[in-house]
Amino acid sequence: MSDPSFSRRDWLKTTALVTTPLLLSPFTTLADVSPIGKTPPLSAAEIAAIEATMGKKGVYTEPQATLSIPLPRNDLKITIKGEAIPIAFGFGGWVAIKHTLDGKSAMLMSDTVLLQEEVNPLISAAHANGLEVGAIHNHFFYEEPRIFYMHIHGMGSPAELAQKFAATLKNSKLLPANQPKPTAATQPQPGNNATPSAAAPTGKELFDISALDQVVKYQGAVNGATYKYTVGRADLQSVMMGTEMTAAIGLNSWAAFAGKQADAHIAGDIAMLEAEVNPVIKALRAHNLEVVAVHNHMLFDQPRMMFLHYYGRGPAIQLATGFRAALDHLGKGKSAGKGSIEGMKH
Repeated sequence: MSDPSFSRRDWLKTTALVTTPLLLSPFTTLADVSPIGKTPPLSAAEIAAIEATMGKKGVYTEPQATLSIPLPRNDLKITIKGEAIPIAFGFGGWVAIKHTLDGKSAMLMSDTVLLQEEVNPLISAAHANGLEVGAIHNHFFYEEPRIFYMHIHGMGSPAELAQKFAATLKNSKLLPANQPKPTAATQPQPGNNATPSAAAPTGKELFDISALDQVVKYQGAVNGATYKYTVGRADLQSVMMGTEMTAAIGLNSWAAFAGKQADAHIAGDIAMLEAEVNPVIKALRAHNLEVVAVHNHMLFDQPRMMFLHYYGRGPAIQLATGFRAALDHLGKGKSAGKGSIEGMKH
């Protein structure tokens, strides 16, 4: 990205060439067109360089050729309607890097968790380091302190992208080195966004996981005191700037549960084609879930994807039923039963 204007022309040219077959209709899926290609994997040396620069180990999702590194805001204490909420409920950011489909470049995509006063300094830092802002928005209502989310992206070599992103974060609490150190009593879990006390109950004890899985028709993952589902869009192929967008780099629907089985919070995100937005809204409202935001996360993506954030409170089974009802409107039902528990750790 040393020449931003050239890079932008190159990205748009590549995107136009690669994604043309995906413009057939709003509901074009992999059943309708042939896959564009397979993303070349990141090498062990590339992964090591990214992790060394970021100062934190990531999770490499091999089928999606994507390295993701969680960036939780463990320095914050969050409440919703006055009740303390685990950071893993939706206040863990991330950064992910993968190669473009042609292997000539790589993409960085991130979702950063910010206090209001941190937003514009990070915008300036991103631009100063040759990265771009794709979206800024809320994910929640009722939270204290007020939190905003900023998506930052860039193109270049994997090592270069990691260096630019680390430089962007160096004066913020987002950089792993600037986060609180785990205490001796905490035991981090692989891929976890939080570092809960070993004595604290986890999502496994707080929720009837098998009952929730039966309703949602996917398996979730325990993350500290939360239980979370992450579901990709196996029914379509989305491409942004020559890069395949998959669950591990942010194209996913998710639902996180906090609290306990009888009295739970749910929060999440639904990844939708434009024609799916209002059917999903109707399904969520029919199940008494609150729609919090509708917006983009990406720029130049084809087909165009929208994201909806929602929140609810009540018995966990009731909340899970609402999430499942929203999923039923995605991909005309073709993706039911096909999902991924690999993805972003919010």
